Amino acid sequence: MPALTPEDRMRRIDALLSHVWMVRAFLKHSDEAAEDEELQEIHRDLYDYMLALGQSWKDQDAAAYLKQAHKKFRKLRDAAERFRRIQPEVSSHTNFQMAAQSLTAAVAEIGELLAESPADSA
Repeated sequence: MPALTPEDRMRRIDALLSHVWMVRAFLKHSDEAAEDEELQEIHRDLYDYMLALGQSWKDQDAAAYLKQAHKKFRKLRDAAERFRRIQPEVSSHTNFQMAAQSLTAAVAEIGELLAESPADSA
């Protein structure tokens, strides 16, 4: 498979962020989040990551997008890991299980795409 261009990586990451957005919206509007500070922090961290990429996406500036995506990735990855860890305690409902699975898969692929594009060369 040929290497992806920076623009291709930016577009794929943005597509994966649709999963992150849906999980964020699900968590934000869940009854469980109203009562759980850690869940509130997780959905805010997910939002912050997407917000940080917004202007470079709007400008279609792949170099700036990938640089910012690298810079903020640890916070996104940590939020996904926290949600995966606490999800069974929060709720065993299938919606929460699928949200954790979706977020974990999307963040893992974002990490793989960023690994193909070192921050200092993006």
